[in-house]
Amino acid sequence: MMKAVLCTAFGPPEDLRIVDIPRPEAGPGEVVGEVGAAALNFFDTLIVAGKYQTRPPLPFSPGGELAGTVVAVGADVEGVAPGDRVMGHIGWGGARQFAAVPAARLIAIPQGLSDEVAAGLIIAYGTTLHAFKDRAALKAGETVAVLGASGGVGIAAIEIAKAMGARVIACASSEEKLAFCRAHGADDTLNYEKEDIKAGLKARTDGAGVDVVYDPVGGAHAEAALRATGWNGRFLVIGFAGGDIPRIALNLCLLKGNAIIGVNWGEFAFRDPAASRANNVQILEWVHGGKLKPHVDHVYALESTVEALGAIARREVKGKIVVAPNP
Repeated sequence: MMKAVLCTAFGPPEDLRIVDIPRPEAGPGEVVGEVGAAALNFFDTLIVAGKYQTRPPLPFSPGGELAGTVVAVGADVEGVAPGDRVMGHIGWGGARQFAAVPAARLIAIPQGLSDEVAAGLIIAYGTTLHAFKDRAALKAGETVAVLGASGGVGIAAIEIAKAMGARVIACASSEEKLAFCRAHGADDTLNYEKEDIKAGLKARTDGAGVDVVYDPVGGAHAEAALRATGWNGRFLVIGFAGGDIPRIALNLCLLKGNAIIGVNWGEFAFRDPAASRANNVQILEWVHGGKLKPHVDHVYALESTVEALGAIARREVKGKIVVAPNP
């Protein structure tokens, strides 16, 4: 038997329960791992409420990415053995002591990288590298504005944009959050609770406008940020953590030759797993080389998963948070 956080009916995180269920067996093409850490993301607050684009069959555990140690392998699995440390993206199901995962979704954890850090690399950093490299074709010397910059995805955007040679303007809602962004490499900052985004971004680019906007927030600030882009600017739609999906006048794109670009990393990883794996390898190389310094804000016990999701929903998290099912 093992302990698992289960969503048995769609609703608020407070409805989640810690239960004892049978340990999984490794089916064909699968491995079973002892979960060292499972990272939580904003979409976990939506998926348990039934408000995400994907609805897992009930019951299920939140936690879309994990890291741990292989304890068993199924038939037709090659290149992975018990004792190997692995990390991967699974969509949901990480907040439990053991998980059965398709071997193709896993990547080896480099020596010296903890489970807590490894667990939070795949989604935030994978999404961001795909956004900048594959969707926006970000070039060295360009300027990137990152909205919601102090969260897990925002910090990933700052660090990866810097690794690619861009100048970064971090946008967040408090001076404390902006100081955190500067500590992770932001060249300039903008407090959008005190300053207009359009005017502020224009002023910080000598009136030219930014080349790329990275927006995981949506809501009221999105259109203002789009208006602050320059000629051939690219607006990356990452998500809607603010809760509101903006409706933007398309003439804004026409006037400056701009592009609004959707970033669906999960579908990209499914459709082009080789390219996604290559991006993951690049991310791990940057981590090893010190260009990326992922920040784990807090490690929660499995029993505190509801508390962890609450911190995410209230936007109290700087960087990533994880749960440790096997302390």
